[in-house]
Amino acid sequence: MTVLSPPRAATIDRALRDAQRWCAGHTIDDRPALTHAVRVAVTIGEHVPNPDPDLIAAALLHDIPDFAPRTPDIYQILATAYGPQVPRIIAALQAEHQDLDMPEPPIRVDDLPVLLASTADKTVALTSLLRRAHASGDVTRFLRTRPALLALLPHFRAFQQAAHHRVPLRMSARLDTALTLLERAATGVQTASRQ
Repeated sequence: MTVLSPPRAATIDRALRDAQRWCAGHTIDDRPALTHAVRVAVTIGEHVPNPDPDLIAAALLHDIPDFAPRTPDIYQILATAYGPQVPRIIAALQAEHQDLDMPEPPIRVDDLPVLLASTADKTVALTSLLRRAHASGDVTRFLRTRPALLALLPHFRAFQQAAHHRVPLRMSARLDTALTLLERAATGVQTASRQ
């Protein structure tokens, strides 16, 4: 039983339908974008008792601004369909994604719904990355071709540490595990580069 199992709130039903429609034909981490969205929502539900339906809806829709038509304004569409909370969380996650291009991305942990969604998103993405690295048969070579990701590992670790006491401990532990495994693999990349 997950947060997406029936019976579920009408908001979550609507978000799941919208996510199916807007994610169609798009991929994240070499899988259908909807798979990523569902995993983020389910991850929240695994760690947060009785999560707010708006938080689950935002998790399902968090990548929609990347997929939806540019006009009309997707945030206005989301506000009309879901009220103010869902697009607010999505906008904050989108800003966080864009900030990753900065030399020192800021770490924001003061907004609990955004923090929960962000922690789940990172956990799902990094776990998927690890799975694909191992499936490639050569983890070192797989990661060597992703220098931008390797450069972001200290930021992700700082985020995990800042969020640690604000999110459920098991949720923080899952992100910690994914990061620890990636950091170990990154050490292998650095060692191989020196040889």
